[in-house]
Amino acid sequence: MGIVINQSLKNTVTTYLGFGIGAINALFLYTNFISDEYYGLVAYILSAANIMMPLMAFGAHNTIVKFYSTFKTKNSLNSFMTLMLFLPSVLAIPVAAIGYFSYDAIADILSQKNDIVRDYLWYIFITAVAMAYFEVFYAWVKVQMQTVFGNFMKEVFHRVGAMMLLLSVFLNHITVDQFLMGIVGVYVIRAFVMMLYAFSKRLPVFKFNKIDKIRSILKYASLIIIAGSIATIILDLDKFMLNNYLSIEKVAYYSVAVFIATVIAVPQRAMHQILLPLTATFLNENKTKELSDLYQRSSLTLYVISGFIFLLIIVNINQLYEIIPFEFSGGLVVVFLISLAKLYDNLLGNNNAILFNSDYYYMVLFFGVFLAVLAVVLNLILIPLYGINGSALATFTAIVIYNTIKVYFVKLKFSMLPFTSETLKVTLVLIVMVCAFYFWDFPFHPIVNIALKSMAIAMVYGLLIYRLNISEDISEVLLKYLKRK
Repeated sequence: MGIVINQSLKNTVTTYLGFGIGAINALFLYTNFISDEYYGLVAYILSAANIMMPLMAFGAHNTIVKFYSTFKTKNSLNSFMTLMLFLPSVLAIPVAAIGYFSYDAIADILSQKNDIVRDYLWYIFITAVAMAYFEVFYAWVKVQMQTVFGNFMKEVFHRVGAMMLLLSVFLNHITVDQFLMGIVGVYVIRAFVMMLYAFSKRLPVFKFNKIDKIRSILKYASLIIIAGSIATIILDLDKFMLNNYLSIEKVAYYSVAVFIATVIAVPQRAMHQILLPLTATFLNENKTKELSDLYQRSSLTLYVISGFIFLLIIVNINQLYEIIPFEFSGGLVVVFLISLAKLYDNLLGNNNAILFNSDYYYMVLFFGVFLAVLAVVLNLILIPLYGINGSALATFTAIVIYNTIKVYFVKLKFSMLPFTSETLKVTLVLIVMVCAFYFWDFPFHPIVNIALKSMAIAMVYGLLIYRLNISEDISEVLLKYLKRK
């Protein structure tokens, strides 16, 4: 776990930096510098682009990680990487053509509830292509076991860009329309910078020789288009569907609540960058014992860290909603349900990496399609009944069922579970601390209250985790930190 902990800690720092900047953007700058209507439009464009991204990438980013370590000669590896560079164009070009010739028909469907969407559909496509190639270039360096710079670009760069654009709107340097073009431009620039970094680590050598296992590679890439990204786009699916039922402003309110909750996903996002190639290597080399150990230790480490973040969010959520505009404060139920769903995601450790890189990857397609269908059906039923709370309930239910199926399948095929007796200890600690801190507040300004409660929780939680010796990896990090002090 040495390389995992080392790069995960660095990735966690940059990811939290990104989320910190994102929090300023989402909770204060967007809500005050542009109208709720345009905020909702931005959320819709980016959500739709995230949904399209796996299609535009043609699964190349996942395929690089799975197959890279199986090529042992330079010529075969160069031919494989050449294919990965051109593979996304196989779908991106036809989709662009369809969009060009069918723009009005598509626009009529997507703008039935909110007409403002009609003029910005090309922004979705361009952003999706930029996101797709960013992921391809990021995978290019992941397989070199270099994830830190890519994680910085993934989590920080575009948020800094959005902040600068929002400040420009506030200072009247640009219009809102120019701001929207700027957002798209930020994603394009990010992909270009990632390309330069990836090529600095491994310069492409274009080879068009016959590739061994080409059928397996293309089969995997085709299936993983949906399977590899379905869980990550499920929240964007919510925003996409909300546009068809509620005013565009409601999408903005939902986006703020989801952003607050998805802070819990930061440890998983950070650790996943290095877990993915490491898991692929263990599977390709049949290191079952090491894989099982990585499964349980990654689950426990992520559960401890994400559990702490869960505590901070849940016990402070009422005070947080007191310091943002009132109309955004109706998402308490959304925050709670999405937080629980994300906590369960972390509990799975490297479960996704095992499934994506094993011979059973095709099953993720079936699980993913099931999740998507279930989420769509539940949203169709619950959004008209309960609005944004209904959408959150739909997502929570779908993710819990989906994750449970994945845990059972890995147990069935690999005889491994991510849970240990320490998992139960962490669960009991979380329950006790939520009950102890949720109903207790300092009689101060909300920001001071949040700071004091967070410090108290950090001390109590850290002490309990250390004294109970729940995680060797986390205890080792804590000891190193305390020795430096």
